[in-house]
Amino acid sequence: MTTRSRGGGASSTRKRRQNPLVLDSWAVLAYLQGEGAAEHLADILAEAIQTEAPIFMSVVNVGEVWYILSREVSDAEADKSIGTLRSWGVEFVAADWPHAKEAASLKAKHKMSYADAFAAALARVRKAELVTGDPEFKQVEDYASIRWLSNEE
Repeated sequence: MTTRSRGGGASSTRKRRQNPLVLDSWAVLAYLQGEGAAEHLADILAEAIQTEAPIFMSVVNVGEVWYILSREVSDAEADKSIGTLRSWGVEFVAADWPHAKEAASLKAKHKMSYADAFAAALARVRKAELVTGDPEFKQVEDYASIRWLSNEE
């Protein structure tokens, strides 16, 4: 993905600010592994960067991306991928007690991973759209705003 840094100069064609986004590990891994949803996510990120929309990711989900890439590829590749997230301007959000409790409450009520519950809870608290293609989130569509990624090539 080729994008302009957030600090890049002013643009006369700047769009109105988009809603904040929360990235799920599913979306990030699809992009990094070149899966079908990669292009759709690249478009969403380019728009977010152009409109200076905040992009968030729970450190729990960042850790999930890291361990999956470490296990499947290497620690070095996992580290490089976290650097890529930072270069996109993604803000890593720490898991404090209110966030953990919100995620735990979701996990108690739904059959979903605890990491996914953190992503949904962060989207709700930050009034953001959760960007994912993971069907596990269908059960919480009434809880958090979800921006579904197409997984077609």
